[in-house]
Amino acid sequence: MDLQIHAQAGTGLSPGYHKVLVPWAVQGGLNPPVVTHAKGCHFYDAQGKRYLDLTSGYVAVSLGHGHPKVVQAIQAQAERMCWVASGYFNDVRAEYAELLSGVAPWAEGSRVHYACGGAEANDDAVKIARLVTRRPKVLTAYRSYHGGTIGASSMTGVDRWRDPFPALPGMVKFFAPYPYRSPFHAANDTEETERALDHLRRVVSHEGAGNVAAIVLEPVTGSSGLVVYPAGYLEGVRALCDAHRILLVFDEVMTGFGRTGAAFAANRLGVAPDLLSFAKGASSSYTPLGGVLVREGIARHFDTELFDVGHTHAGHVLAVAGGLAALKVYIEEGLFERAREIEGWLRQGLGELQARHRSVGDVRGLGAMFGLELVRDRASREPLVEWHHPGGSAPMKAFYGELLRRGVHAYGRYNVVIVTPPLVITKAELDEGFEALDAALTVMEVAC
Repeated sequence: MDLQIHAQAGTGLSPGYHKVLVPWAVQGGLNPPVVTHAKGCHFYDAQGKRYLDLTSGYVAVSLGHGHPKVVQAIQAQAERMCWVASGYFNDVRAEYAELLSGVAPWAEGSRVHYACGGAEANDDAVKIARLVTRRPKVLTAYRSYHGGTIGASSMTGVDRWRDPFPALPGMVKFFAPYPYRSPFHAANDTEETERALDHLRRVVSHEGAGNVAAIVLEPVTGSSGLVVYPAGYLEGVRALCDAHRILLVFDEVMTGFGRTGAAFAANRLGVAPDLLSFAKGASSSYTPLGGVLVREGIARHFDTELFDVGHTHAGHVLAVAGGLAALKVYIEEGLFERAREIEGWLRQGLGELQARHRSVGDVRGLGAMFGLELVRDRASREPLVEWHHPGGSAPMKAFYGELLRRGVHAYGRYNVVIVTPPLVITKAELDEGFEALDAALTVMEVAC
């Protein structure tokens, strides 16, 4: 991802900073801000400069920084007990699982398998699907991102993985809809849905439906392009899975916990999967928490079969305590629904930027999860940066550099800028972000 944490003036850093391998970056010359504290929708560097967190970190800190109820819950749990073996029952794990099942997208209920993050959760979702179906193949979309483990990177469809490891066997890719750049040469959303579903049916047929354990999808894609699927597509995938007894898995690591205007995107969009992976917003990333919600009808399989999935830190009680407190805050403060109010602000503010800047080709999103797709030419839709371009580009570096200079944190991938503010952001704070985006787009257009 284009983190754009490049050299700034006035380093003076101790050698210890350069002993840390920074993710997703060439290490030479790095000098990002030294972040020392944070509160609400802002964080601060060692010089006291304030930054608006316009993307909730990496679409993670959905409650903003330092919510007192979550901090206090973590502190209280640390004083009582920090760890208990994952094979034992625990009151915090049980309370969280019960509360989480209450907002899950299944009337029949669900059970929770705990993990430490999104990639691990997606790995485990695939393992669960294979254990239940006894089938080897898993279908995932080309334009997708599912995490950084070897398993999750095998699921990931974009070309960002250049590591020397072989992909896991049985991982099969297909093209999902992308209305702005239709891979099916569709003229409208209806045609896009029809052609995308026909393509997926053909892939399932050629791979052998009886060989397919699961289809894994982000219900709204995240850092692989922020694509909102056209009406009818997810319903069609659900029907295809039902017809062939294939399990449908939603990767809701980014879309979960109010990000799209409901507890989960599955709730907002009205399509229920069989398994649902979660992380990031689960604890507002105050603690490393992830997991898999398993529909009760699927989970019941393991009442008589070995649930051969687990980790030393599965259900780490300190992590779960943070998640439990965060979930209570989401519910008590009505934050799942508040994203719909933020959606209106984003549509208006980003739409105004599109009207003012020739480089903004498309504005799309749902809830508090939007993307700006930047282009060189609106008529041809030529991307500002090709999707396969390694290491970003000078215009995008100028764009993110100007945002940082103006005290705004954002990130994206190639030519798509992600705008996913904390669910507690005010209209005035978001206007601050729009003003910085406006200036950064101007700087970028000059650099093109």
